[in-house]
Amino acid sequence: MDAGEGSSKNATEPVRTIQSGDTILLRIPSGDVRTLKLEKGGTINLGKFGSFYSNELIGQPFGLTYDISDKKLEVIPPRTFQEVEETDATNELIVDGQVQPLSLEEIEALKKSGVPASEIIQRQIDQHKNFQLKTEYSKEKYKKRKEAKYSKSFSTIKPTLFNVCDYWFKKDQSRLRDIRPDTLSQILNMANIRPGGRYLAVDDASGIVVAGLLERLGGQGRLITICDVESPPAYPVLTQMNFSKEVISIMSSLNWATADEEYTPVLTMADANADTPKSESQRSRVNKRKSMASALTQTREELFAGEFDGLIVASQYDPFSILEKLMPYLAGSASIVVHSPYVQIVSDLQAKLRDIPTYLAPAISEAWLRQYQILPGRTHPLMNASGSGGFILHTIKVYDDPSASSVNTHRRAKKARSEQLVSRLSSTAPEQTPGQREPAIDIAAQSAAIQMEVDPSNTPS
Repeated sequence: MDAGEGSSKNATEPVRTIQSGDTILLRIPSGDVRTLKLEKGGTINLGKFGSFYSNELIGQPFGLTYDISDKKLEVIPPRTFQEVEETDATNELIVDGQVQPLSLEEIEALKKSGVPASEIIQRQIDQHKNFQLKTEYSKEKYKKRKEAKYSKSFSTIKPTLFNVCDYWFKKDQSRLRDIRPDTLSQILNMANIRPGGRYLAVDDASGIVVAGLLERLGGQGRLITICDVESPPAYPVLTQMNFSKEVISIMSSLNWATADEEYTPVLTMADANADTPKSESQRSRVNKRKSMASALTQTREELFAGEFDGLIVASQYDPFSILEKLMPYLAGSASIVVHSPYVQIVSDLQAKLRDIPTYLAPAISEAWLRQYQILPGRTHPLMNASGSGGFILHTIKVYDDPSASSVNTHRRAKKARSEQLVSRLSSTAPEQTPGQREPAIDIAAQSAAIQMEVDPSNTPS
């Protein structure tokens, strides 16, 4: 492929750097991921791994690995992949016993004196009695265990949708209603999320579905979420995504009461006396309530106008009642995706939707994910894997028109008319006597006549 082929957008797009006020993810040597909010001029404490000034990270790109030294950060260059050579070493000659060359007191003294972790690990390796008897893979595992124990380093993680979803799933998958990163990608693909689209969402999974929708919309389109709280919902997942105001501005929220067309707002005493504000603070509160009421009215009118391109549901409530409520606001061919941690919920929903002509081909799927260790000659799946990422039901809204006929019905009727016409032409043909020559028949003219009678709209040119 030529160097000039493909889109040049990614080549000219600036790299996203860490800014003050961002919520960032840090991977520590033990493999755990921590989250913290970065404030300018502050100090970040990672416990036994050390502390550093937050200004050291501001302006730096994501994905780098740092070593902490006297509250300062030093970038650790990435390791190059080295192919492990096969050796005759085995672990069978290693005898269990006391092989730790350094005592805990000596290790603590080295750490307090400021000796870097790499030197402490190298001293342990040099004095290890059985280290040379280990295989190359055992040596690497030994080094990684020691690094996780003594190293004062960490890596910044780019806040992509995959990384954020993976962090929350490992932290508490019940808060995400078992939505794994692969399950989330299937939900967004089935719902056909694209920039410029208009979508409805019911998200009780800490905002992971809303985060996926906003990322794919990219600030173009419209998103209305339905929740069960009066104030705008707090989606904790959105804090890690660090979305700009332009991306968030396309989203509005309604609760189930305001999403009802028969809803009538209740006026308070403050609203009744809003025409005669007495103080500046009271006028400020009145103006704020008026702007909120105006935004609420506009969002309700937009919802009731309908013609949305899709509906995504990840809620604890009965999905069939949600679909009954929001179905009138969807456009034709709109995708409907329902996620649930339990297969019985979506299977019962599928049974109900099959009896309703408005829902086309409701189908249930379950994503399967397994991670693999990729090494030369050592590729194999990891022993531990997630049991399930939940179950997804997908269907499409169609208009129920009793007068419409299917394509097959039209083809059968067309074939029947063609057979009747051929039979009538053959019955009107003159009989031949023995030895009489068969008269010439204009096949083209006869075919044109049959075609005209079967399908009058198809006239020959």
